[in-house]
Amino acid sequence: MCEIFIRANPQSYETQARSLRLHGVATSVRLECLFWDVLEEIGRRDSLSVTQLIGRLYDELLERRGEVANFASFLRVCCLRYLMLQQDGRIPSDTRVPIRSLNAAAVLAGLPPSLAEPPLQRRSRGPLLEVVAK
Repeated sequence: MCEIFIRANPQSYETQARSLRLHGVATSVRLECLFWDVLEEIGRRDSLSVTQLIGRLYDELLERRGEVANFASFLRVCCLRYLMLQQDGRIPSDTRVPIRSLNAAAVLAGLPPSLAEPPLQRRSRGPLLEVVAK
């Protein structure tokens, strides 16, 4: 069993840092080469460079969650989700089909709880005061 995994090309699990700008701030992201390959494929589907794709993912994650923690891990999970959803037939394996053309609700419908987004927690604004008219 392990031979299937240990005979991988060592270059695929070497890490590579790439410099990019997010909202005008220079930063770098370090990922294994195999993840960069998957991100390049995802971006190509929508005619985006990897830098453009990462910027879009960053912006949408920030908008949805209000923060971006452990972004490199998030990118790895994006790659794995892409491949899992492809294997499950939810994302076409034909890379000519843009991701933006897919109905996200249909792609994500019926995912097992371990892969589905938990309900968003609303930030508490403190206790509400009830005013009683006398």
